[in-house]
Amino acid sequence: MVSSSLLALFVPTFFFVSATPGMCMTLAMTLGMTVGVRRALWMMLGELLGVGLIAVLAVIGVAAVMLNYPAAFTVFKWVGGVYLFYPGFQMWLSKGKMAIPHEGQQPRESAPKELMVQGFVTAVANPKGWAFCISLLPPFISADLPVAPQLIVLVSIILIIEFICLNIYAAGGRTLRHFLQKSGNVRVMNRIAGSLMMGVGIWLVFG
Repeated sequence: MVSSSLLALFVPTFFFVSATPGMCMTLAMTLGMTVGVRRALWMMLGELLGVGLIAVLAVIGVAAVMLNYPAAFTVFKWVGGVYLFYPGFQMWLSKGKMAIPHEGQQPRESAPKELMVQGFVTAVANPKGWAFCISLLPPFISADLPVAPQLIVLVSIILIIEFICLNIYAAGGRTLRHFLQKSGNVRVMNRIAGSLMMGVGIWLVFG
């Protein structure tokens, strides 16, 4: 198990990093605005799976290997960036499944699998997430204790904090949607959400 003194340092450190605006939090806010917090949970599930995978691989050293092969990572980042940019562009045009429908139009729901993949890709293709886990997690792992129990505790804390922050951002997006809907600015909402989504895609490629 992890000592209470280390946890007292680890929890606020990771919460500060997780709560800082980034690719995943921007995506959560965007989906909170377009599909709502409840459906955005599918994206959060995919994102949490990605974050958990990165954390485990960081501890066993695979993440270091990944970062040492930038060409392979670049390809993955481009694929992920395009995967996010296209639906963002569709939203900007008020088209596609994720666009907020105009009055009288029926909403078109994105499949849970599609939302999960968006979250997973955004998490795993983010090199800053890998670098952060490599630098943050190993110092909290004691060589004198079994690694598995420590890793379970730390990864569980990471996922809980990440889930809380994702919900905060998604709720913020939902609030923004309600505010703009009162003014009837559906096209504005789609353009804001689409711009954010495209921004995440570009950020993923060049970040």
